[in-house]
Amino acid sequence: MGAGRTKGRVGQVDVQGTVAAGWEPVRDAFLRNFEQRGEHGAAVAVHRDGVKVVDLWAGSRDVDGTAPWTESTAQVVRSATKGVAAAVPLLLHQRGLLDLDAPVATYWPEFKAAGKDRVTVRQLLAHRAGVPVLDRPLTLAEAIDLPTATGAIAAQAPVWEPGTAHGYHAHTFSWLLSGLVHRVTGRTIGRWVAEEITGPLGLDLWIGLPDAEAHRVGRLGPVEEIDPPGGGALKLRPKRSVSEAYKDPDSLTRRAFGVIEPKPDENDPVYRAAELPGSAGVATARALARFYAATLGRVDGAERLFAPATLTLARTEESAGADRVLLVGTRFGLGHMLHGPASPLLGPSSFGHPGRGGSLGFADPESGIAFGYVTNGMRKTVTADPRAQALVRAVRSVVDLT
Repeated sequence: MGAGRTKGRVGQVDVQGTVAAGWEPVRDAFLRNFEQRGEHGAAVAVHRDGVKVVDLWAGSRDVDGTAPWTESTAQVVRSATKGVAAAVPLLLHQRGLLDLDAPVATYWPEFKAAGKDRVTVRQLLAHRAGVPVLDRPLTLAEAIDLPTATGAIAAQAPVWEPGTAHGYHAHTFSWLLSGLVHRVTGRTIGRWVAEEITGPLGLDLWIGLPDAEAHRVGRLGPVEEIDPPGGGALKLRPKRSVSEAYKDPDSLTRRAFGVIEPKPDENDPVYRAAELPGSAGVATARALARFYAATLGRVDGAERLFAPATLTLARTEESAGADRVLLVGTRFGLGHMLHGPASPLLGPSSFGHPGRGGSLGFADPESGIAFGYVTNGMRKTVTADPRAQALVRAVRSVVDLT
């Protein structure tokens, strides 16, 4: 299936890239995001069975600027970083270096403090460890210092009995995973990802942005939340709205998203350079899609990342139901979000991760689809962004026809 170059204009927006024959509905949905949903700058990429079928970009590289988004523009992808980082413990398990059912303290003795001695690696990855908050928030300097941050999470008492419930560890996932990976491998998670995943695959994706790549990264910012009539934005109706919980300083929601104080500036070079695998990864859409394609099979001759048994683990449900932090029903595997009402991916077998406010990456083993979307325009959505979902619906329409 050949991919043809495409170049067009939507108002003042230039749209560039490639689209394979039959995949034009994804291009059309991408254009409508600029026309109807307030998109400022974004990129989307799709692979099917290891072959790139969509690679598009448009708009401005900075949400408040005029310089064009180019083929090499990257963005902070927030929690979409978690989907990449979650591959690390799965690969360590695949290599026989990590037992998913062993206590975390087997590898990280300090973690057993405050009643966490029986927390397993599996529970940690599935957001069941009970430590989505810290009793004392960290400064940015503390948050990016590995000994300080992992020491704080190791000392933290759980807010529910580990293993009995789940709740999204929005920021503490960074230190839980960093602490575990460092003690198993002797390497920071950013270095491990660079040496074992992104380097071999040739991905423009970093957990800890190098200075030499900083010039490629656009500036994030809020955008007006416009949706066309009948646009299909996901409407979740939890018993208690997330917006209400954010107003309550004592709620788990507010505390989980507020563990770094003051709130860091995601456009700050210090933040972008931080190895925070839960929130601060930088990537192109092309890199996200290629990463997920590599979990499913060979891409351009490169070895696949996940053996069949590991791929099964990635898509297997570990947590489901009421989320104590997000206050809606969520589904998690071993670090990845799974298809469900709060995160509608392509289908029941899909696994990946959204980034709060926009970005999304996932793989769907049943259809062979790998997907990446990044944007500089941040909306208030935590999981199902309407721009990303419009693109997913377009992908689904093509898959259903083939």
